[in-house]
Amino acid sequence: MSDDLPEQFDLVVIGTGFTESCIAAAASRIGKSVLHLDSNEYYGDVWSSFAMDALCARLDQKPEPHSTLRNGWYSWHTSESLETETGERPWNKDSVLAKSRRFSLDLCPRILYAAGELVQLLIKSNICRYAEFRAVDHVCMRHNGEIVSVPCSRSDVFNTKTLTIVEKRLLMKFLTACNDFGEDKCNEDSLEFRGRTFLEYLQAQRVTEKISSCVMQAIAMCGPSTSFEEGMQRTQRFLGSLGRYGNTPFLFPMYGCGELPQCFCRLCAVYGGIYCLKRVVEDIALDSNSNEFLLSSAGKTLRAKNVVSAPGYSPVSKDIEMKPHISRGLFISSSPLGNEELNKGGGGVNVLRLVDADGAREAILLQLSHYTGACPEGLYIFHLTTPAASEDPAADLNVFTSQLFDRSNAQIIFRSYFTIAVQSNKSAAAEHIFYTDPPTYELDYDIAIANARQIFGKLFPDADFLPRAPDPEEIVVDGEDPSALNEHSLPEDLRAQLHDMQQATQEMDIQD
Repeated sequence: MSDDLPEQFDLVVIGTGFTESCIAAAASRIGKSVLHLDSNEYYGDVWSSFAMDALCARLDQKPEPHSTLRNGWYSWHTSESLETETGERPWNKDSVLAKSRRFSLDLCPRILYAAGELVQLLIKSNICRYAEFRAVDHVCMRHNGEIVSVPCSRSDVFNTKTLTIVEKRLLMKFLTACNDFGEDKCNEDSLEFRGRTFLEYLQAQRVTEKISSCVMQAIAMCGPSTSFEEGMQRTQRFLGSLGRYGNTPFLFPMYGCGELPQCFCRLCAVYGGIYCLKRVVEDIALDSNSNEFLLSSAGKTLRAKNVVSAPGYSPVSKDIEMKPHISRGLFISSSPLGNEELNKGGGGVNVLRLVDADGAREAILLQLSHYTGACPEGLYIFHLTTPAASEDPAADLNVFTSQLFDRSNAQIIFRSYFTIAVQSNKSAAAEHIFYTDPPTYELDYDIAIANARQIFGKLFPDADFLPRAPDPEEIVVDGEDPSALNEHSLPEDLRAQLHDMQQATQEMDIQD
């Protein structure tokens, strides 16, 4: 393969994570020559999704000194006493591994705000044609030790049985006030809370404890020290995504979040980007005469005007230290969490924000069923994520796993823990290389997209970041009659009408 590669590129991108793939696609889209390399045999790195056996193999690997994925381990739990209602044999290690390829297990799971940055980018760039999504079914919270659904839409508010009639009216009044915030800059009701906390504002509205928990835990997703302005902004973000694609403001990628980096890689390849997996860059040097990078890879020297690298990939980053950033838990169960109402028809996607007793630490739980394409029918995936406090992800998550599993009937078959690390310092030798940031603790992809935009802006300051890519039927090949494509661009019903008109015209010509 090394003999077939060109030797000169505008941009070489090392690593196929989400941020790197965004940059590669954006550069290729504006006509730059792009080489996208990854030492792994799969796309995505820590943004990837794995089959069951592949995840186990990945966690079994001894991490490299600067690997972003560390502290991984897993265990199997099988109880012979567990029997299904239909008398079928219970799930165990062997039966789960037998369906390994039916799993799509995320290392870095996310959900998308329906009106959020990533959805807008996917639509604007037309990359949305490469992906499928499912609306999140329930946004949940813990109340009195139980997991309950938070009413999102107006109909949900009035149909829910967890709120009294008075609480329903109070909640609707409060959310309406939050939605209108900012339209009137002289609103006296909000001016007095500038510089104070969002919790103080909630308390001043004299809402009940249940409504306060509902807003703080699930809608604004904030803590007791969150400022009034930030709490309002988060609430408006939630409300602004309601009613777009479902009953909640969130979407989840079908077949796992690992599909998203690959969507951007597809666009890069369409516009001429070259991909090489299982390819290591042994050395990078800067040519002082041409100011170009010289990359040694697989016995060949490649020249690049610019280099973008994921943390820990480039050989010039050998003196970079990694520190824990995100602690992850991934569990597979034969039963869901919560009551029957939350899991009608086998369940879908439920999201739950957890907080500790002091409100100082939080975690996000995603529960996935087979309807997401992420696991076989009859099994459920629980993704648990929290900011890392130590090198022990199980210890970091212990307060949250206790909330979830100690009093539940969840039948856990498989559990695993691992850490996603971040570089704690930057190499002086790599000052001319643009390093992307590893995944951060966030619900959506806003920080990752901002990182991609920032790097792309420095590389190509006058270029548009991911302009719209045309659909195949909109592309006119040299020498083709553009009018020949018009029929294919029509909706199906109009194409049928056009076909009928053409047939009628032909019959009239025959009669004449």
